[in-house]
Amino acid sequence: MKLSRHLRDNVRRLRAVYSDCSDVIFHELRIGGHTPAMLVFIEGMIMLEELDQQVIAPLRDGPGPGPSLEDVRSRTAVASIRTVSTLNELLDEIADGHPVLLVDGLEAALVYGLSHWEQRSVEEPTAESVLRGPREGFIESLRTNIAMLRRKIRSPKLKVITFRLGSQSRTPIAVIYMEGAAAPALVREVLSRLNRIEITDVLETAYIEEWIEDNRFSPFPQLLSTERPDVAASYLVEGHVVIMVEGTPTVLVAPATFFSLLQTPEDYYERYVVGTAIRWLRYFFFAISLLGPSLYVAVVTFHQEMIPTTLMLTMARSREQIPFTALMEAFLMETMFEALREAGARLPKQIGSAVSIVGALVIGQAAISAGIVSAPMVMVVAITGIASFMAPRYTIGIPIRLLRFPIMFLAGMMGLLGVILGVIAILIHLLQLRSFGVPYMSPLAPIQKHGLKDVLFRAPRWNLNRRS
Repeated sequence: MKLSRHLRDNVRRLRAVYSDCSDVIFHELRIGGHTPAMLVFIEGMIMLEELDQQVIAPLRDGPGPGPSLEDVRSRTAVASIRTVSTLNELLDEIADGHPVLLVDGLEAALVYGLSHWEQRSVEEPTAESVLRGPREGFIESLRTNIAMLRRKIRSPKLKVITFRLGSQSRTPIAVIYMEGAAAPALVREVLSRLNRIEITDVLETAYIEEWIEDNRFSPFPQLLSTERPDVAASYLVEGHVVIMVEGTPTVLVAPATFFSLLQTPEDYYERYVVGTAIRWLRYFFFAISLLGPSLYVAVVTFHQEMIPTTLMLTMARSREQIPFTALMEAFLMETMFEALREAGARLPKQIGSAVSIVGALVIGQAAISAGIVSAPMVMVVAITGIASFMAPRYTIGIPIRLLRFPIMFLAGMMGLLGVILGVIAILIHLLQLRSFGVPYMSPLAPIQKHGLKDVLFRAPRWNLNRRS
């Protein structure tokens, strides 16, 4: 709907839209003492002192306005002034915290870039802390997050496309990529999937993540999420696309591969020998977190001959009073461990870690004393829990925690054969998975020789000069 030349018509429409909104201020003034005008803004979202000094005072005390909008624009000393001509654009600018000026006789409105509200200071992300590297993380302001990326990448090839999603929330979204590095087809596909989203509100990147994934029913994440500007910048120069949402510090990186979800910033901030050793340790314990209880259940239930005799006798003595099978033991302990983990994450930070640690120790010792579970099973579950904490990203740790249970049941029914069948089923699913058309297991499947230097080991810095 186009704005009217008559001020009273525009004000009537705005008052109808913002009925029962006491925080929306309609400030009447006369420009040069003659021409009626109206300033509309949301209280608490603008720099009120600068609005008085830079906009209201010059307009009110100056001479009468000329016949055009440019004459009104020239009277104020605000650096950022935009012009809108439709009601929808006007409502979006007011919702963003910008004061708008409507002048009688003009079919457009002036938008002053004076928005301001309280926001969290830049600090290190708690979920992605590093021993060596930058200590800054994204915050809930989209403009601040884009500026942090601009500070990392000062090239004019860094392109930012902004638009809005959500019929009610009208949330600003930013799609960021490096021109010449990101494939044009990838950028078009990302924009196409975002534009096809039909949703009422977008409050976090998770709201749109499920809409744009290739396989919405897969437990594995097909986009990488991060709160670190250095991680987002590194993926941008490699040709990935970053998606930002106003109101959340978490950004999405597309496409993502299985191995990129297992990498950390410290892999590149340490020397390549150290980075490679830590990466192999991470891969090993990642496999332990998936298969640890299943292998124990399979060996104890079906393949006792694989255990040394002395150890087997010790395990038999510890299990002689246990009324449950190894499978039921593992299921009970894993369920209790997951409950303690979630309880520790939801409790206040001051007591969450203490409750989870003390709870695990007390419940484990009490279960052994009561003869419900055996000591080896408690040790296996504890090692599995520690191994799961080595997952560098929370999103890749969740599917491993979920898949641990079906593989455990397969091990209890078929032994090592069940474990092998479960692993094969997971590998088949991973090999079929795509992230914006990119094979999820690349560069191992299909093999890409230039990408192998940053998968199984971290090559020296002088060899990491080619984009994947």
